[in-house]
Amino acid sequence: MSDGRAASTDTQLLAAHLDCTLGVAGDMLLGALVGAGARPEAITAAIDSMGIEGIAVRFDDARRAGFACKRAEVTVPAEPDVERTLSDVLAVVRGTVLPPRAMRYAERVFTLLAEAEATVHGVTPDEIHFHEVGAFDALADVVGCAAALSDLGLLEDGVVVHCSAFAAGSGTVRSQHGRLPVPAPAVLELARSAGIGLTRSDLAGERTTPTGAALVAALAVPAPMPEMTVTAVGCGGGTRDSSDGPNITRVLLGRHAGGATLGTEEIVLVESTVDDLDPRLWPSVLRAVRQAGAWDCWTTPTIGRDGRPGQTVTAVCGEQTRRAVIEAILLHTCTLGVRWSPWQRVTLPRRSVRVAVGEPGARHEITVKVAELAGRVITAQPELAEAEQIAAILGRSVRSVCEEAAAAYRTAAPPPGA
Repeated sequence: MSDGRAASTDTQLLAAHLDCTLGVAGDMLLGALVGAGARPEAITAAIDSMGIEGIAVRFDDARRAGFACKRAEVTVPAEPDVERTLSDVLAVVRGTVLPPRAMRYAERVFTLLAEAEATVHGVTPDEIHFHEVGAFDALADVVGCAAALSDLGLLEDGVVVHCSAFAAGSGTVRSQHGRLPVPAPAVLELARSAGIGLTRSDLAGERTTPTGAALVAALAVPAPMPEMTVTAVGCGGGTRDSSDGPNITRVLLGRHAGGATLGTEEIVLVESTVDDLDPRLWPSVLRAVRQAGAWDCWTTPTIGRDGRPGQTVTAVCGEQTRRAVIEAILLHTCTLGVRWSPWQRVTLPRRSVRVAVGEPGARHEITVKVAELAGRVITAQPELAEAEQIAAILGRSVRSVCEEAAAAYRTAAPPPGA
């Protein structure tokens, strides 16, 4: 699709929306990207360059619940796959012919997967042994999607990519650790850390896989479809043909005017005023509220009607997690009531860039969050939690690590027009 691969201009920028409300997996997203115009030969060339004998992909036309879609069928070697650490998986990615941006994207996807699994199991990302997410088909899905996104121009500067909530699904799924409830723990962690909601738990079976969730979280901002003129629609089908709704992922491509890059979405503001809680407990309260699904939460000092000092705890979340956030506040504070109200917010398109800091031989990667408006970089801030960890390892100040990360980003990707 020539329109999808065309370079962005100052007045008409490429935009995309990933519709995951009916499900998303690696092969589903890959099929949707081909349906939207990504060239199969660019994808197969990247997968072949992994150098794994017997792994291949083909694309067929299919139907899911009566809807036409594209199926990505991955062929894997007959012999069992080996367990891989994050370093092993990244070595495979770095040995491919992927363009630099696509390679960084694939690395980010597997890093997010490792971090999610590490959080779930209470270990470090380096201790994770990849099973399902590091197997042959996952490698093909991630490398293939990276190549497809690059081919469509969706990894370029100034591109706006939004995503819907994930389909929650229902029931259980078999894993290396036995049967797990759906959504799988890694999917929940990826959704929580990226601020992506969950929806439609009445859909049967596993609808969102860890690989699919990581592919979306590494690329898109959770927000409604951007204002754009739609130029292509791709529909990727899953392995099952369910009767309760089409098992598909949709990718919408389009172009928007240079100024139309702000995303508007409905949010929920949850609040309660507390004047009888031990102040030492507030860190644990805020941690519990975030774990319940709040995107952010904080306290504000206040004086009550009787002159007693207290705190107003405020949380921002989506409608789908409102009840859990309210219950967390009721459980972890002394309050007898919680109020909430619907709000709207505008968000800048943002993306994550990985840069290296530290001396040669002791380099550590850190995430820089980049926010853009009309294709111009507005802010580029290192992730503070990662900076604190790296500073402790290197024996340096957090400030110096943040400054080095910001400088590394400016050197590697100078903001256009800034």
